[in-house]
Amino acid sequence: MNLQIRDRRARELAQKIARQSHLSMTEVVIQALETEYRRVAAQQPLAARLGAIADELAAMAKPGGQELSKDEIDAMWGHA
Repeated sequence: MNLQIRDRRARELAQKIARQSHLSMTEVVIQALETEYRRVAAQQPLAARLGAIADELAAMAKPGGQELSKDEIDAMWGHA
């Protein structure tokens, strides 16, 4: 899917930043979006941010995990 910037002001601002920072227009847009995403995400309560991280990790987890014994956990943490 393509992202097209049709707004003249947005395009001009992106071009100015691209020229001054020696980046491509694509890199400028990506950096701006990443910065805004971090700003918006930081406004969410910590519990909500941690919940989203937990959901992401749960989605990546594979089925068939196993229970660990206390000895195995201690060994993981270097307490063997």
